[in-house]
Amino acid sequence: MKTYSKYLVLIVILIATLALSEVYHFRADLTADKRYTLSESSTEIIAKATEPLIIDVFLEGNVPDAFNKLQSETKQLLEEYASKNSNIKFAFVDPIPKGAEVESIAQDFNNRGMRPEQVQLRNNGKVTQEFIFPWAIASYKGKTVPIPLLKKTLGASPDELVNRSVQNLEYAFSDGLFKLLNPKSKRIAVLKGNGELDDKYIADFFKTLRESYFIAPFPLDSVNGNPTKVMQALNSFDLIVAAKPTQSFTDVEKFALDQYTMNGGKSIYLIDEVAMDTDSLYANDGMALATARMLNLNDFLFKYGVRINPVLVEDLYAAPLVVASGESSNSQYTQLPWFFYPLITTAENHPINTNIDNPIFLRYANQIDILENEVSKTILLKSSVLTKLNGVPLPITLESITTEPSPERYAAGEQNIAVLLEGSFKSAFENRIIPIENSINFLEKSKKGAAVVVIADGDLIRNDLDKNGRPLELGFDKFTFKEYGNKEFLMNTVNYLLDDNGLINIRSKSVLLPALDIEKTTNNRITWQTLILLTSLGFLIIFGVLYIYLRRRAFR
Repeated sequence: MKTYSKYLVLIVILIATLALSEVYHFRADLTADKRYTLSESSTEIIAKATEPLIIDVFLEGNVPDAFNKLQSETKQLLEEYASKNSNIKFAFVDPIPKGAEVESIAQDFNNRGMRPEQVQLRNNGKVTQEFIFPWAIASYKGKTVPIPLLKKTLGASPDELVNRSVQNLEYAFSDGLFKLLNPKSKRIAVLKGNGELDDKYIADFFKTLRESYFIAPFPLDSVNGNPTKVMQALNSFDLIVAAKPTQSFTDVEKFALDQYTMNGGKSIYLIDEVAMDTDSLYANDGMALATARMLNLNDFLFKYGVRINPVLVEDLYAAPLVVASGESSNSQYTQLPWFFYPLITTAENHPINTNIDNPIFLRYANQIDILENEVSKTILLKSSVLTKLNGVPLPITLESITTEPSPERYAAGEQNIAVLLEGSFKSAFENRIIPIENSINFLEKSKKGAAVVVIADGDLIRNDLDKNGRPLELGFDKFTFKEYGNKEFLMNTVNYLLDDNGLINIRSKSVLLPALDIEKTTNNRITWQTLILLTSLGFLIIFGVLYIYLRRRAFR
């Protein structure tokens, strides 16, 4: 009778525990990297959802085994979101209904801006191609936002893709929900009037930014006619971007930019101090002359603590250039490394350059010197140690691409390509004649919050065009079909400069995922299968023997 009483008490305790768990929720994150603990920024973002927020995840149905981890990690994360705010509801949806054609569904997703991925899977020596739809859609008050779940990495295997994507999951969802729950408020000015890149070459980046910020072109050259009014208008923007200017800045224009910084403004300057592009090579029988470009910005940037030198950086770690040989139908296309196209692997020393998986693609980059002053400086991009600096004027020929490089000639070491400047700036016009008569409110020192990012490659922001002249995604090389990290780097830069909600800190959160050794699991597959089977049977036998022993003892 006592035994039955014990079982009854145990059953009552279990029922009470289940009942309490329905009322009071408790979650404990025992992982070393706290991957299931939402950051404070994410919690603040979702707290604004006062009505039902629905998230549909298209990772259901025939999901390849390699992506099961992404599916389970997404579910765990969304459960954490839902535990913080009961208005958040989520469901996993099979994107391919029974009887539907995969190609038709893939085209429909693509038309909605959610490009499906075709991944190559290897299983027991067999290679198969599978479509997956690594996307989610969040809906709130009639507004929807697509959320990418897969973080593409150049040359990565499916397992590596999944690991990188899991690392990025919280940022992806929090960024999407932030766009959904917060009205746009920050304003970005795209400077015009000094020969900057045409809109079609910067369209993809600013199209993406437009989802979160107000974007407007700003004719800086108009400051020469009405300085006071134009400077007031410029100071109303939270960030200004100069995308590869090619014409010299006047002193009045520099003064307007300087006072914008002194008023606490944020700036991104993508500058080429050398005039050179690959189109010139193709247009002139494979020969071109790289020359210095006079932008009249040296004194301006020098005062802030940097100097862009009119030299070209050659790097043995470089992106390929497609070279044609032969004529007409006999033409052959070969990819050869073009050392004027440095590939930068980020050092991850700052939230801006953290967790960028693909290298950053540069074209005819220059070198930056760091100068001593009160401004804090962070090097965001550096070349590899195997570099060479070329002064200008410099004749460049396509024939040189076939010449085997001599490593001893590439011993200049790492070269600075991009720098973040923060802190207390002194005006570039301090102790100088001000170029505007009767200038009011001239500031010799910057207000709090000023920041400047200087990038010595204007083409880092440039997207390619397809055969119909339409912008391609920034970072995609239409000739080699490779994807680079330019867009991610620039997005991180903007988010850091304008971020009030800590999204950039979520971006740099580190998640450590244990992974199996593929080589060992493949070579010792039978051994591991046998061991797992015998271990499982062993536990069952031990459990059975123990159960029988306890049962006999209880009924003696």
